[in-house]
Amino acid sequence: ARLRSLRDAGRDAAIILAGADFFEICTEEERRLLAFASERRRYAAGSVITASGDVPVGAQVLISGTISIAPDGAGEPNPHVVSQAGAVISAVSLVVERPRHVTVKAISIVETLVVPRPAFMKLVRQSPELAQRAADRIRRDLVGFVSAVTPAGRKIRKD
Repeated sequence: ARLRSLRDAGRDAAIILAGADFFEICTEEERRLLAFASERRRYAAGSVITASGDVPVGAQVLISGTISIAPDGAGEPNPHVVSQAGAVISAVSLVVERPRHVTVKAISIVETLVVPRPAFMKLVRQSPELAQRAADRIRRDLVGFVSAVTPAGRKIRKD
């Protein structure tokens, strides 16, 4: 019965990863392997998921609930709010082991799937194709982010 439970949990995690935007870069088999290394976590409303200065263990896929993401120095008035199931929080933490400069909090009860960096990096070392797809995806996401904030930065400097 316990083995069936573990198999079902792995299958559920693979389904969650298949619906997560970042993990479209993975093959079905790569997602299955990551699923077995992943862990579901539940957070109470108001709890800190990741504090600024923390080094995340990997990325988190939002399964349910709503989170806020507030950069250092931004204060709480206008955090970025995410409630889309399948959103990947801190995808860059899959390949970079550095402190984050944002605080992620649970606004409601939140459930995530934590994909650990060591498991992802093991797959990347085994698959140069996955490494390239991951690099391309992270680069594309970062360029999109910089493009979105650059006009706001120019406006702030002019004011």
